[in-house]
Amino acid sequence: MCPDSFSLPVPEHIRSLKPYVPGKPIEALEREYGIRDSIKLASNENPLGPSPLGVAALQAALNGLHRYPDDGGHHLTAALADRWSVDPAAIVLGNGSDEILTLLARAFLRPGDTAVIPRPSFLMYELVVRWAGAECVFVPLKEMTIDPAALLTAIDDRCRLVFLCNPNNPTGTVITREAFETFLQKIPPGVVVVLDEAYGEFVCDPDSPNGVDYIHGDRPVVVLRTFSKAFGLAGLRIGYGLMPPEVAAVLHQVRPPFNVGIPAQVAATAALGDTAFLEKTRQLTRTGLDDLARAMDRLGLRWFPTEANFFLIDVGMSADAVYDWLLAKGVIVRAMTAYGYPNYIRVSIGLPEENMRLIRALEQILPKG
Repeated sequence: MCPDSFSLPVPEHIRSLKPYVPGKPIEALEREYGIRDSIKLASNENPLGPSPLGVAALQAALNGLHRYPDDGGHHLTAALADRWSVDPAAIVLGNGSDEILTLLARAFLRPGDTAVIPRPSFLMYELVVRWAGAECVFVPLKEMTIDPAALLTAIDDRCRLVFLCNPNNPTGTVITREAFETFLQKIPPGVVVVLDEAYGEFVCDPDSPNGVDYIHGDRPVVVLRTFSKAFGLAGLRIGYGLMPPEVAAVLHQVRPPFNVGIPAQVAATAALGDTAFLEKTRQLTRTGLDDLARAMDRLGLRWFPTEANFFLIDVGMSADAVYDWLLAKGVIVRAMTAYGYPNYIRVSIGLPEENMRLIRALEQILPKG
């Protein structure tokens, strides 16, 4: 007989957590609302689909799925080392770049430690820190941009990790190379700087730092990259970190075996060389951003410049209400209430016809001037 309830020894720092809530899947929307032909502009995915070279490599590898994957990811690691001109020992592969975040927290944080996090930024930073029983120190953005100087003031002798998302999610803004280098010069020894470049392939600003330039400096810098966005492999969960080999060695000590499967390894290796697809993705993104910006101007909505494949829109009313209304129209966006922006939505760039569908839906809900 089952007991009426369990008394589970759950630590308070786990019990108090709120799980990460991802963007609603298209299948869930259509199932709940009984509609068809919906579109998703919520999770910063690639509207072109996956890299064709990645798909072809994946299909060719399917007959080998009865084998365990190469635990070291030799071919993908070698391709990444060549791409970034780094030692393979400086690379750690992950089940999405989220897993690298988890490994960093597992390796470097313990109860009583702190991690400095911009706010708002990627919500997973807070979760991985709290999973480790450590404390978060939040630093507000300055004019929608991460402020490295303010991050420095929040670092004390308990700090072990500092997170910078560049471009920042959800604002899409970037820090300058000068600000980042000044920040690095003043970081105390023993603090690991995590530079999350999940949207790095979309950056056009020449004044934004390139993280790989700093992984062999005198401060430990870990650069995160992903195949989920520009390469269209979100469903395979494959990311990686570039870092000093000494840091990589520590992460390998806490990394689960076979954490990246065969499909993800082979597809990512091929996608990395799909330069035509990457360029097509970049062009579609820039054109889509320009088209949507002009439409938002016409609709009288405030929007914010971005170096990513998404941007913020101030809808001037409850973002949750706009989100729900758009859902009923088969358009999935992301309300920014959880990020502290109750009147903002975040919109991923879609195909031209998807962007137009969003514009037409917004035209119906917005008050007429």
